[in-house]
Amino acid sequence: MKKIGLLSDTHSVLDDRIFEHFSECDEIWHAGDFGSMDVVLKLQAFKPLRGVYGNIDNAEIQAVMPLDLRFSCEAVPVFMTHIGGYPGRYNPRVRKILQDDPPKGGLFICGHSHILKVIPDKQFDFLHLNPGACGNEGWHQVKTLMRFVLDAGSIRELQIIELGELGRKYR
Repeated sequence: MKKIGLLSDTHSVLDDRIFEHFSECDEIWHAGDFGSMDVVLKLQAFKPLRGVYGNIDNAEIQAVMPLDLRFSCEAVPVFMTHIGGYPGRYNPRVRKILQDDPPKGGLFICGHSHILKVIPDKQFDFLHLNPGACGNEGWHQVKTLMRFVLDAGSIRELQIIELGELGRKYR
């Protein structure tokens, strides 16, 4: 059994409450747009980190984080990328990957949209997760994270965590 903390789109900002909410997690997964190497290093120092680079991430981050990440955790297949879309509206590059080799019975994780989503994809047989955004840049109104448990091939105890409003309408 592993407890996972999932976040995305930090855009160079790590709210201190992230560390509180992820204190019981075994791993942290970041779905791209770290924004700075400082964010990568702070998360790595806190917990084991898996992640992908996003469209704002520089060459330094791209050197340590891949574009796509495939792995299995607690017998749950996982595919993570930053720009992925969602069921019925996948990015063309990602749609081809999912058609050829979906993470059946597992997770497809992406970020980028700043829109929190949890959607089962019945066509490809996986759960799509987008944790929204927890940085201060972008058009989202509320900073969000996710926490869940992976255990013997199952995904359970999924929690949505709101860190609060950004205090402005649009940026």
